[in-house]
Amino acid sequence: MKITLVFPPFYLQSLYNLPPLGLLNLATLLREGGHQVDVLDLVLALRLKTLNPSSAIYEDAARMILRHDPDLVGFSVQCATFPAVVQIAQRLKKARPEIRIVAGGHDVTFVAERTLERFPWIDAVVRGEGELSLSELVSAWAVREEGEGIEGISWRRGTEVIRNPDRQLISDLDVLPLPDYGFVPDLETYRDACGIPRAIAILEVGRGCPHACVYCSESIMWRRRTRTFSIPRITHEMRRLRERYGAQCFLLAYDQFTADRRFVEEFCRRVLEEGLNDTPWYCISRLDSMDVELLRLMREAGCESMCYGIDSGSRRTLAFIGKQIDETILYQRVRETTDEGMVPTLSFVIGFPEEQREDVDQTLFLALRAGIQGNCNPLIQLPTVLPGTELHRRYVDCLVREADSYFSLGLEFHDARRLEEDSRLIESDPFLFSGFYNLPCAGLGLDELDRLSRFFPLLVNLYPKTFLLLAMALGEPPSRLFSRLLGYVAVAEARTVLSLTPEECRCHVPSFCGKALAEARVDGSWCHLPEIVLYETQSLETAIVPLNRATATADLCRLAELLPRRDRGVVVREFSHNLPGIVDDLKEGIFRESYPQEPTLLVFSAGENGVEVTQINEFGRDLLELCDGSARLEEIARDLYQRYGSGMGSEGFMDECREAMETLREMDLVRLPS
Repeated sequence: MKITLVFPPFYLQSLYNLPPLGLLNLATLLREGGHQVDVLDLVLALRLKTLNPSSAIYEDAARMILRHDPDLVGFSVQCATFPAVVQIAQRLKKARPEIRIVAGGHDVTFVAERTLERFPWIDAVVRGEGELSLSELVSAWAVREEGEGIEGISWRRGTEVIRNPDRQLISDLDVLPLPDYGFVPDLETYRDACGIPRAIAILEVGRGCPHACVYCSESIMWRRRTRTFSIPRITHEMRRLRERYGAQCFLLAYDQFTADRRFVEEFCRRVLEEGLNDTPWYCISRLDSMDVELLRLMREAGCESMCYGIDSGSRRTLAFIGKQIDETILYQRVRETTDEGMVPTLSFVIGFPEEQREDVDQTLFLALRAGIQGNCNPLIQLPTVLPGTELHRRYVDCLVREADSYFSLGLEFHDARRLEEDSRLIESDPFLFSGFYNLPCAGLGLDELDRLSRFFPLLVNLYPKTFLLLAMALGEPPSRLFSRLLGYVAVAEARTVLSLTPEECRCHVPSFCGKALAEARVDGSWCHLPEIVLYETQSLETAIVPLNRATATADLCRLAELLPRRDRGVVVREFSHNLPGIVDDLKEGIFRESYPQEPTLLVFSAGENGVEVTQINEFGRDLLELCDGSARLEEIARDLYQRYGSGMGSEGFMDECREAMETLREMDLVRLPS
């Protein structure tokens, strides 16, 4: 048969798209079975502008598919693309009634019969793991047989919809062929189309999840079992993707990657042995399976970033979800992960049906405390109600449509708006299209939850110390204080819409904090808070300045003759409190209302791994200030001698200055042009 497998259109500027690995797996296996197969990535087509985002996008997509003259079209169905699949399939069937149309994927797996009943132009749904089921179905159709006896499919015979028994999961994943990336454009094309710096390939490590979180369809689809590919197979595919297809970064696809410590250790050692560690990779991780030793090994093996699924700071909400999180371990893991040079993504979910404001505020407080530990990437989402989940089973009759959650965006094809026909389709069946709906929350309105999910991560990234301490100083819940901040910014920006950008955050958080403290009259407490604001603001301003490192190596034997120049991104600030000590307290969860005055000088500089803050003394400050590129060290030492050289000979003081200058150079605070 001539088969076209389609990744349906989807576009969200903030997301990059990768080759559709699931379809590549299917295409590779089908071609081995003797079929002629094409893979059409309509997400990439939108990026490349070979498919136009317009009111006629579905007609255009159908025409693109029909150019391949297929006997069978298979669609990958994900949450946001379900309506697009229905629309395109209908147009294909109208143009060519004899074409067989199949759908598969997480969402449609759990609503297979209802999908076939609602949309008669879809001939079959492949449920769950699709490789063997689709291969058998295609082979049957190729000889004009039907779907009898093929496990794992739901199909129609005339007007009758039939559900065949489930298929057993593949016990040994290594029997599957390596996916052939030749079905789609090269990885460079994906990279350039998305405007990202590296060509990324998805590397499938395993399948499954043993847990039972209330919102997750992953564990249900894989029947709470886990399976992995063998490590030799995984590293072989890494090398193949890198050398044959130009992969510059890997996204390891497996939610339980770090659940088995021995597996991770063996994988990392194999990567190191094969010299693959110079290609960075990203994974999903568990908090309780990590420690410094394993993090260090993963970093050495190339791990650059990982995602920790935190979900909530409320014990009540965690019990509702069916998850356990030790927040003490969370702070420690974030700190350890960043200390090893990796950036953790922290995933939170707010707005479950039973949550009160207190529960949401506990999650926001947790996110702020995590942000204090080090550089992290916070992701705050509203619950998405996916078919097959416990949330869907219990709350599908309560759904409303008020705010688009993170996973319901991407179909805004015409003037950045969703097509009317898609909206009508979504509204016609909340059971099928539940991912586009919201769960009402007992404690907060959906509009407020939506703003928190979209904009609160900025505070976690930019001002976690300031906002956490301000909430404590005022005795105000973070959610309500955040609403006040958005209102303050809206007035300052002369607009009515409540929103926040990184630049607005940097411009308005300091003045908002000052105004809120002044109005609260905190009676002499929290005097260190304005300096925390200054500390975080200076860190942000320093991070904006591009690195300007000298590439030449200075001749240190001629140090006295050189003209040292302070790097343009280096700033010295004076504080009346011991800010490094206060920051250490915050990381440890110590929140004091007052600190004794203790004048401190700090140097802010942009390093390779972010902003570096170093404490110096007055001599170091004055030495740095004189490094303007106009004077030799000998002249600088002469200027400083009267104040700092007391009781020391001029030669001895010159040696002190030379040693201090070498230290500043090693810290990348000054350049010594040769």
